[in-house]
Parts: sequence; structure tokens; C-alpha cells
Amino acid sequence: MCRSRCHSYERALALKEKIDKAAERDTHKPIVCSSLVHDHLREIIRTADGLYLDIFDAFVGTLEEELKAPASHAAGRAHGMSDTDTYMKRIEATNYALANDDGGMTRNYAQADVILLGVSRSGKTPTCLYLALQYGVYAANYPLTDDEFESGTLPEKLTSNRNKLFGLTITPRRLQHIRRERRAAGRYASAQQVNFELRTAASIFKRFKIPFVDTTVFSSEEIASRILEATGVERRVRP
Repeated sequence: MCRSRCHSYERALALKEKIDKAAERDTHKPIVCSSLVHDHLREIIRTADGLYLDIFDAFVGTLEEELKAPASHAAGRAHGMSDTDTYMKRIEATNYALANDDGGMTRNYAQADVILLGVSRSGKTPTCLYLALQYGVYAANYPLTDDEFESGTLPEKLTSNRNKLFGLTITPRRLQHIRRERRAAGRYASAQQVNFELRTAASIFKRFKIPFVDTTVFSSEEIASRILEATGVERRVRP
């Protein structure tokens, strides 16, 4: 794991050289977890001989779309904050949301304040990030997939945290529109598949008595508010 700060063109080049040398020296390539904001610096590090993981790549576009606002790509926006404790709580909650997105690390569910369930593209990721950034809530999410649709049940890792589960649903027409923008070909965005998934998800919510909200006409802010109100999850920080 290569860890270093990089705020200038010269330092980016120096860091790239450091990564390349580590790759030559070690058996395994260095793992580079990047949170660089400036695109020109990211491209330099991306060309280094390491396993490049950009924590923003998978989420900035989603957040821009949801919030209807472009990312500023400006570094240092958090500097000068007077409440360091609040800032750190938000960062820790955001790191948790990123690590536990789409069922990525289910062994950490004991730490979760809430675990969102729903079909693909129902709004799970932006809602988790909003809860983390705005309230410091530890929000994980788990996508319902063919395994759950075929069995009509949930894996043990979810049933053992049943009191933390909260469902997200959406109208078939809206979901089909969203999926077509992402992947028009195949059954993913077909009316038949969309209706089947939503119908099965609703059955699972009912069977396990999981509260849920329809995200069709609500913003991430409104969805988050409804989740907090329904679950009683305590806000770690106040907006």
C-alpha cells in the first residue's frame, strides 16, 4: 500500500517514481488508493506501475447526477473548519459507506446504523453517501440480486442484522428509464425484468417486515429524512 500526500505536479511525478521503484523491488504491485481531486495529478499517478484505485471514480458521477451539480474539483475545501470533530465523524461515516457499498464488505454490518436494501438503481448509493456526509450516519447498502429473487429470502448476514434493514423501492417506469440510460441492451432495462424485480423485492420487504420508502419522486435529502424518521437512527452530527 502506497500512502503519500500529493498536491503539485512535481510531487505527483516524484510519487509516480516511488511507486514504480516499489513495483520493481517487490513481488506484488503497490496498491495505490487515490483521493486526488485535480484531474492532471490523477492522470500522472494513474500511469504508475501499481494497482490504481480511485475512490472518487465510482461515486462523483452518481452524486453529480443526483444533486444536479457538477463537482468543483477544488482541493482543500474542508480546511479551515472550526469543528474538527464533526468533520472527522463525517469523513469516517463516508469511508464506511464507500467500503460497504453494494454489499462489498458485509462483515462490517455490526457497525452499521442502517442497511439499505433495494434493486439495482433504486437510489441506495447516493442515499448512503448523503446520510454519511450530512449526518455522520454509518449506512451500508446491499443490492437484491438473482439469489434473493429466486429464493425469496435473505442471506444470514442480513437476517442477523434485521433490525437495521430498510428498503428502497421505485416505480417500474422510473426504474426502466434510469436503467436504459445506464445499459439499454439486454434484459436489465426490460419492462418484464424491472417489474419482476420490484414485485419480488416488495414481497421480501413484506415477508421480513422491512420498512421501505418509494424513492421515485424524492431527492436524496428527502429519502434520508424519511429513513431517519422511520428508524429512529441517531444523527452523529447535525447539518
